[in-house]
Amino acid sequence: MTAEAALKEAMNRLTKALDSLEDVVAVRLEQEQDYAEAEAEVQRMNADRSRLAQELDQAEARADRLEDANKEVSRRLVTAMETIRAVLDR
Repeated sequence: MTAEAALKEAMNRLTKALDSLEDVVAVRLEQEQDYAEAEAEVQRMNADRSRLAQELDQAEARADRLEDANKEVSRRLVTAMETIRAVLDR
């Protein structure tokens, strides 16, 4: 093999190696981009979860207040009905 042919062969191998390296780098960059997007999605989901947990706590507190108010109204209605019965029975 001549020196020129050997040099040409070496250049071809170098070109193939560089092409392979570029492909690997492109795949790696794509994977890193996918990972970054997934991480951002996880962050959004955590923020949503926190917001929903807070809204749930607020809704439960409101439900408790409404239940207490309902009990108070019921107690007052019973008292009013008993008072009316007592007046009518006289």
